Amino acid sequence: MAFDFDAAVQAPHRMQPGLRRLAAGARQLTPTIADATGALAGADSRRTDAGQRHLREKLAVLGAFAPQALLQVPGFDAGPALAALAAQAAAEHPDAFAIDGDHWLAHGLGWALDGDAPVELAPGWPEVGTVLAALEPGWRRTALLSLAFAEDFAVIDATTGTLPWLAVALPSVWAPEHKVGRSFAEAHAPVADNRLITGAAPQLVKLVTGGERWERFVWTLTAHPRLHAHPDRVDPARWAPGLDDDSLAAQTWWRTERQTFIPVPGAAQAVFTIGVDVQPLARAMATPAMAGQVHDALASMSDAVLAYRGLSTARPALLRWLARRAAEAA
Repeated sequence: MAFDFDAAVQAPHRMQPGLRRLAAGARQLTPTIADATGALAGADSRRTDAGQRHLREKLAVLGAFAPQALLQVPGFDAGPALAALAAQAAAEHPDAFAIDGDHWLAHGLGWALDGDAPVELAPGWPEVGTVLAALEPGWRRTALLSLAFAEDFAVIDATTGTLPWLAVALPSVWAPEHKVGRSFAEAHAPVADNRLITGAAPQLVKLVTGGERWERFVWTLTAHPRLHAHPDRVDPARWAPGLDDDSLAAQTWWRTERQTFIPVPGAAQAVFTIGVDVQPLARAMATPAMAGQVHDALASMSDAVLAYRGLSTARPALLRWLARRAAEAA
């Protein structure tokens, strides 16, 4: 999930589409188990890899809150989009995911589906089998892809202009159950300073479903450390009151998204991928120059954007901390 810092972090900060064409051969998916051979080394060794936090959090969400993560409007056929997503996964990461007739094999997870029946590829993650077995059979292929890859997924349908299907376990303080079936413009209506996005919604939907591949980047600062940020499970109080600059920065996280669009052959649709990452702010600001860029972007945010992101109260302390970090170059 390569996040393009320079492309995403700009001043003045603007809420805008920011789409760019993907380079030929650029990957759109990230396996939760990066090394398929390592996945066969035993459960204990697999669980120590910090890169697998997407898998662990998705297992927790799909095990406890699947109805809020796996959603579609009645009557929608997600088959073509799911097939396009699976084909993309197999082409990009054949060691992690493969298609053999009616068998979908997630080698890294140690599990496959024969039709809709879970099959363990010993030794596998037992939690994966538990989650798959508990789901309705029609959702198991979606769940296998969701667990095998770090990204969340949604379908954009150009015919209706809506989001008729979602597989989102790691939302960024929005509720998937409130977005399914909505138009692209309606889904972005709560976003502050959204005029450039909602005003261009019909053209954007036509563009991303037109057969080319696109990407965009989003970032914010948050007090929430988990990848899973459904509003029902995020503390609305944010930062504790009375923190000094260093203490507040130590409780601040750099949350990013890389979003891409996978065309669905033969349909006016695209699979929208959402790759979330969360890092401690101090670790993410690896250089003084990066801290300076974030400082200038944060300083330029409108009051509406600050309120929408819950940053109004925290901004002064964060700006002072970022300015000190940026000055370390002197």
